Amino acid sequence: MKTFQIIIIVVAAIVAFVLGFAAYWGVFRSIQFSVVEQGGETLVYEEMTGDYRQSGVVMDRVYYSLLNDYKIETFKGFGIYYDNPQKVETSKLRSELGCILEESDIHRVSELEGNFKIKTCPKGKYIVAEFPYRGKLSVIFGIMKVYPALNKYVKENGFDEEGAIMEIYDIPKKKIEYRKAIL
Repeated sequence: MKTFQIIIIVVAAIVAFVLGFAAYWGVFRSIQFSVVEQGGETLVYEEMTGDYRQSGVVMDRVYYSLLNDYKIETFKGFGIYYDNPQKVETSKLRSELGCILEESDIHRVSELEGNFKIKTCPKGKYIVAEFPYRGKLSVIFGIMKVYPALNKYVKENGFDEEGAIMEIYDIPKKKIEYRKAIL
């Protein structure tokens, strides 16, 4: 009987650990959408064509170049994903990846123009959702949770299904913001 009790305790501990792990990473979080006016950020980025799984490498390259070469520290990364990977061949997926320049560094844009692409995110109405950022796994869980919910929300509310989606990785606020422009 004692062996059976130990097995039950071990199984219960494993289940509690897995559930706690999933809760910590936001797996059980419901996704809420709002339509809000946003935009206006200064984006420093590189363009990429190919597998979206390489996005982190490009974002890190931009971040560390800004930090090490220009002594510009940024606190928000971003990716703008133009193509639906369920409809477009992986090698042809288009994205823009980089960092959002802090207001205090906007005067340095002219220094960066030769080495990076720079633009201002258009101001407008966006469908917005948030997901907690607790590390790289948050990106994976966010993709699994937010994109299906966003697709459903867009269809149910009669918005255009086409168009880019922007992910903003707000490190100080520990969140990922998903934005889809209302076309």
